[in-house]
Amino acid sequence: MYNDKIKYAGIGSRQATDEVLENILEIGQEFADRGYILRSGGASGCDSFFEIGCNLGGGEKEIFLPWKNFNNNKSFRFEVGEDALAMGEKFHPRWDKLSEKAKLLISRNSYQILGEELDDPVNFVVCWTPDGEESGGTGQGLRIAEYYKIPVFNLGKGLTPKELYDMLEQLIMFV
Repeated sequence: MYNDKIKYAGIGSRQATDEVLENILEIGQEFADRGYILRSGGASGCDSFFEIGCNLGGGEKEIFLPWKNFNNNKSFRFEVGEDALAMGEKFHPRWDKLSEKAKLLISRNSYQILGEELDDPVNFVVCWTPDGEESGGTGQGLRIAEYYKIPVFNLGKGLTPKELYDMLEQLIMFV
C-alpha cells in the first residue's frame, strides 16, 4: 500500500567520521520532525545514526535487515525474498563473487530504495560514502536509485545539512 508521506532512504558507509555521524543524526531527527519516513538497513555507522535521529524525532521508519537480529536490530523486516535477490544480482557488478551473507546484505538494499513490495520508491536518498561516489555496499542502493531516477544527496561530496535542506526546498520536496 502506498503512503503519500515523503519517504527517504538514509544509508551509508560504516566508516563515517564522528562529524558525519553527527550531521546524519541531525538530518534523521529533522526529517522525523517533518513527518518523513526513513528507510534504512540497520548497519553500524550511517544507517544506525539515521535511525537514532529518526527515533529522537519520534519518526516513522522501515528498517530492512538481511536476517533476523542483524546488528541487534529488532526490526520485523528481515526476510529477503527471491525478487530482492534477483534485483541484487541485476545491479551488483560482481554478484558471483559474493558470499551468501553478502548477497543478503546487498539484496536488502532493494527494499530500502523501493519498499517492501519493490513497487513504492523513496522520494530521495541521503547517504555518505567516503569518496562521494557509488562505492561499497551503499553503491548498490545508489545504482538502484540511479536506475529509477531517484535523486541522491551524497554527504560525501561535502554537502552540509543546511545545503541539503536548501536543495530539497528547491525541489519543492522539503515541506
